[in-house]
Amino acid sequence: MAPEVARATDRIVVSRGRVRIDDLAFQVGWSRRRLWSRFRSQIGCSPKRAAKLVRFNPAAHHLAMGTSAARVAPEGGYADQSHLHREVRAFTGVTPAILAGDPGLAVDGTAWAGQGPFVQDRRP
Repeated sequence: MAPEVARATDRIVVSRGRVRIDDLAFQVGWSRRRLWSRFRSQIGCSPKRAAKLVRFNPAAHHLAMGTSAARVAPEGGYADQSHLHREVRAFTGVTPAILAGDPGLAVDGTAWAGQGPFVQDRRP
């Protein structure tokens, strides 16, 4: 993997998917077009798609743990609840409410509880 692609990937992960792709290209010293081309050939998706996936992963787990979409959206880096809804539908084909009932994602509750920007509300 090219060092620039590795740096771009690290920056996406460190920012939890909240990095502008133009800024990312500037940080690695490449044009946006070159970053997209090299990133796609070496990672298998565009840097924007990778950033969306990095942002989506914890959001999906928190929805499955019972955190409300209204809370997940702003804390997960989404502009609003409808933005979160669109990405949930795009990645999973289901609504956030249906995703919230997915027992497969909820098993990671121990790994996610009390970490990151989301803190699970433990009230009954």
